[in-house]
Parts: sequence; C-alpha cells; structure tokens
Amino acid sequence: MNRCMNHDTDFSHLLGGEGGDVRPLSKGRDKANVNSAPRTPSEAQLARRASAIEEGEGNNFLTDEFVDLLPHRDPIEYRRDGIQIGVLERLRHGGYAPEARLNLIKQPVRNCRRELFTFLNDAIEHDLRSLLIVHGRGRALDSHANVVRSYVAKWLMQFEQVQAYSSATSSHGGIGATYVMLRKSDRARARNRERQQKRRG
Repeated sequence: MNRCMNHDTDFSHLLGGEGGDVRPLSKGRDKANVNSAPRTPSEAQLARRASAIEEGEGNNFLTDEFVDLLPHRDPIEYRRDGIQIGVLERLRHGGYAPEARLNLIKQPVRNCRRELFTFLNDAIEHDLRSLLIVHGRGRALDSHANVVRSYVAKWLMQFEQVQAYSSATSSHGGIGATYVMLRKSDRARARNRERQQKRRG
C-alpha cells in the first residue's frame, strides 16, 4: 500500500462536513521535507544502540582486555585448586562425553566473549558438566584462531564453576578445541542425595 498522501487534500468531509480548525498544510516552510531525513544513524542513535548492547552484556564479567597469546602449537590445560588430578587426566583423554558444544570458528573476539558467557551460563542452568568449545587452531602465534583460543583459556579461568579444561583429543578437534568440566550444581547434588536415600529405602 502506498502510504504517501497529498498534504493539500481536504479531509473536512471525514468530520461530518465540519472542517472546524482542520486545514491543509501549506506548501511553504511548514511542509515536512521527507528527503531531509538522515540516511545514516546520528551520534545519539549510535550512542543509544551501543548503550543497549552494553546493557545486555552488563553482567558479562569476562575480560575484554588484551591477554597474553598462548603458544599456538602447544595443548592447553587447567585445574582449579582442590580438583583431583584424576579429573584432569580423564578430561584430557576424552573420558567425559561432551553434553553440549559451542562453535566459535572465525567469529570476532567480541562475539566469542558474548557467546561463551551465554553458553556457560546456559550449561550451568541446565546442570551440564562436560562441554566442548571449538575455536580452531592457528598456524601462527597471532593468527585469529590462536587469539580466540588464548581468550577462551583466560575466560574459562574466570568462571568459578569451571573445575578444569584441556585441549581435546584428535577425535574432537585436537588443539583446535577444548574440553571443559563444570562443577556439579547444588541442584544436581540435591538430586543425587535424594536418589541415594531412595535406594537405601
């Protein structure tokens, strides 16, 4: 439907023949200039847009500052204090089947930060324990894939629910992917206690 109308049209007949104060717009300076609207967002619009994005990420505590790049040919691993070495060993050998997977291949670092934060929170909310993050393997220290991998390693340590992580086995992408083990949630612990109590009768 064509939404354009002639501003000089007389609409008095729509008011039962009583035009009253209704009068057509003049053709002079009071007439709207539809061609004067800016084709690019104004600074205020851009500021509001950026503010909306920041507000949506306001609770994202993962660092957005520069991180030291990891050697691109070496596997990575991490174990939080108090976690048994056996957990890391089993994780390193693919002993925990991934319950969910996140693909960060070729995504900008800022997107990766947002996606990883959401992914981990969703996994925690659904009581998942074993995850797989695919970030790619760079051929140079400053390659995009290795930059993302370096950030992922840093970000995972900032999540207190992450117990350990390790580069994946070749079947899941090798250095180009990382296994993650999350701490068992309080809900899951409670369910385990209930099951044990039922078994004991």
